[in-house]
Amino acid sequence: MSVKNAMTADFLRSAYGGESMAHMRYLIWADVAEKEKMPNIARLFRAIAYAELAHADNHFRALKDQVGDFSVTAGAVFGSGKTVENLQGAIDGELHEIEQMYPVYLETARLQKEKAAERAFHYALEAEKIHAELFKEAQAAAKQGKDLEIGPIYVCPVCGHTVKENLPEACPVCGVKKEKYKHFTA
Repeated sequence: MSVKNAMTADFLRSAYGGESMAHMRYLIWADVAEKEKMPNIARLFRAIAYAELAHADNHFRALKDQVGDFSVTAGAVFGSGKTVENLQGAIDGELHEIEQMYPVYLETARLQKEKAAERAFHYALEAEKIHAELFKEAQAAAKQGKDLEIGPIYVCPVCGHTVKENLPEACPVCGVKKEKYKHFTA
């Protein structure tokens, strides 16, 4: 079933644009961290970039039958600095999604009874909460001129749920079995 309500469709397109840009921005910032000899922070950026790709994919799929050209407005952090600054940009972007964007998008999808959009927004919101905390941990290390001490990072390919070291039997957000998680190891 395709999205029937214009407002929810607009929110899906905006979220798709924002998640797509976050995906690319995190890959760029991973390269910066790599150059600054912070390979674990680079790996974290790449893992979360993969999660953002999952979010974009969910938003795109929820739009299903919506074909055509659309102007898409999506907020995004631009620019690249040192890793500490890039992590602040990542934190700010994630917090915007957690505190402002996804709660509004999710409630609108619920109100308009758009189940696919509701699911996509819920998945993204839950993952972004984890991403903000992981970026804060990474920034605390980077502020001391150190790399993040972190073992394996696992990302659910369906909802973007991200976990470090202890892989759950099934995703607590969408229920995907642990075998499906993508592994980001040193």
